[in-house]
Amino acid sequence: MWRRKLGCALQPLLQAGHLNLGMASVPVQCKFSIHLMIFSVSLVLPRDSGSPLPKNTATVDNFLLSIPRKGDSRVMANINTKRGVIGILTGGGDVPGLNPAIRGVTLRALREGYQVIGIRHGWAGLVDMAREKDFDNSDNFFLLDEEIVDRAGRTGGTFLHSSRTNPGRVGKSSVPAHLKDKFSGEKNDLTSEVLKNLAWLGIDTLIPIGGDDTLSYGVRLHKEGFKVIGIPKTMDNDVPGTDYCIGFSTCVTRTIQMVNSLRTSAGSHERFMVLEVFGRYAGFTAMLPTMAGAANRCVIPEYKFNIEHLTELLVADRRKNPSRYSIVLVSEGAMFEGGEMVFEGETTDAYGHKKLGGIGEIVGERVRDISAKFNNGKKIDVINQKLGYLVRCGDPDAIDSIAPMAYGNLALDLLLKNISGRLVVLKNGHYDNIPLETVTATKKVVNVKEQYNTERLRPHYASFEMRPLFLMTNEVR
Repeated sequence: MWRRKLGCALQPLLQAGHLNLGMASVPVQCKFSIHLMIFSVSLVLPRDSGSPLPKNTATVDNFLLSIPRKGDSRVMANINTKRGVIGILTGGGDVPGLNPAIRGVTLRALREGYQVIGIRHGWAGLVDMAREKDFDNSDNFFLLDEEIVDRAGRTGGTFLHSSRTNPGRVGKSSVPAHLKDKFSGEKNDLTSEVLKNLAWLGIDTLIPIGGDDTLSYGVRLHKEGFKVIGIPKTMDNDVPGTDYCIGFSTCVTRTIQMVNSLRTSAGSHERFMVLEVFGRYAGFTAMLPTMAGAANRCVIPEYKFNIEHLTELLVADRRKNPSRYSIVLVSEGAMFEGGEMVFEGETTDAYGHKKLGGIGEIVGERVRDISAKFNNGKKIDVINQKLGYLVRCGDPDAIDSIAPMAYGNLALDLLLKNISGRLVVLKNGHYDNIPLETVTATKKVVNVKEQYNTERLRPHYASFEMRPLFLMTNEVR
């Protein structure tokens, strides 16, 4: 009944093609949808319309009137809502599970009466936007709704897009055009602008999803007095204080699948197979697949390995295998005994990191050349493969679909209790939260003494009793 009455009340406006907004009569194209108890009218202004736009979006209880121009986000600034506005962003590398986390936050927030603004391109969205009436901010933020997050929640990657922007260290060439007069140094701290932009958007609480770099800037905002609740994400699983980071489960799953696919070629040609996997400072992405039987050996950043010893082990593994092949997983941050990390170049990102890469190829060349020493003078050929983005693309597995949803709801639990400055985590099989500052205060790495056999160059456990799901605990140092 109420739907019919509401439709009748709006019919004259729809027929006239005009809606009275304060002092202005604005020509519109109208469409409306009714779902649950929320009535939403979307008014699309014609491209050639010079009519003024309202500064604020009006709300009356659960009746939301939004007037966005197609491809334009400016009218979403200064949003007034019943309970508040939440901002959410994803930073750093993409992983499967980000979209389920965004969905978890958004659906719960909408249910609780909040609006959610998706910040595009990680921290860059909060750097690049301009607090001007006529500036097109559509590439920097937009309003999230149930339809958007439900559609994206089943997919991999992040529909909010990402970047490695650090607002505290923005290079001269990356400073937005409208701020170049104010910030002209080689490195610029734009935190003051980020805080002003958050206030302009009306955002009360920000939920960044990312690794230690992305979250470290969240710590900065928290110290500046802004409400921040972090969600851990990284394939390396090295955010301190949590047993699990979004993306890790799918990474391990894909690594095992790909190794098992590639082993048919290794066996057919009776070769070594050297696979480079992610892992800058922590070797979890090499350890877990090796423990699951995907590889004979693994070398990790936490222990500098002897290449001759590795070759000797691989030759012995190959000899024992009826198909005459053996496999080693090499973390991208692994180092030779007496050596350092191998980088693709000298360029660094906004957080000071050089791009790792190439250690797998070097290991492959070295084991091939040394293999003759342990194989009666005959070299053993190598299949060398860098798994790279193949393990971070595509849809999330079951754990990376379920746990991120739980993380999103945990963040809302904290928000509803007016608690901020926390990181949602999974510890010893239980969901929990810890101080956000943990991200910058400690490092999470493989405990070599307890978890890695330096003689056998593979994982080692005396007992699995009472260990967490992924075996590697949230121990930090």
